Amino acid sequence: MVPAVHPIIPQHRLRLAAHWIARGGLVVYPTEAVYGLGCHPQDEEAVQRVIRCKARPPQKGLILIAADWQQLLPFVEPLSAAQMQPLFASWPGPHTWLLPARPEVSRWLRGDHETLAVRITAHPLASALCRASGTALVSTSANRTGRPPARTALQVRRRLSGWDYLLAGSCGGRDRCSSIRDGRTGELLRP
Repeated sequence: MVPAVHPIIPQHRLRLAAHWIARGGLVVYPTEAVYGLGCHPQDEEAVQRVIRCKARPPQKGLILIAADWQQLLPFVEPLSAAQMQPLFASWPGPHTWLLPARPEVSRWLRGDHETLAVRITAHPLASALCRASGTALVSTSANRTGRPPARTALQVRRRLSGWDYLLAGSCGGRDRCSSIRDGRTGELLRP
């Protein structure tokens, strides 16, 4: 069952985007600040396509977004209750946290790191896409590495190729991408 989202977004478009995710496609969708480029995180071929599409160095790793904590559990090891409290207090929202990756999480997701960057998104369409897909999603800005991020569907079309489906909608209005903190130490790595 596909959850209800903003009435401007037809349910069939959300189902179509989830269908593309399930069959290994790359989907572009709005997030809190910019358009994201995503795929199923356990589909190595799709993840490699994201890396090639962005010309992103694979050692950097990728971010996963989710609709809820349960969608992130297959990928990360929870910290102590005291360490998890700031994460849960900041979610859903534009706050990405680095958590220890589970041993089975592939290097093509985490890059050269022992951690994985994760976020429970507050954007209603991105969250609905995670729910409709039944999984957390790879989520990286929909632009070539080093180029300005796309904030509109038109900018995506002009600046990035290689994706399969664009789920158009409004970004959340933030002027910068999500903050990134280390969940183990609380250190702010990207404001």
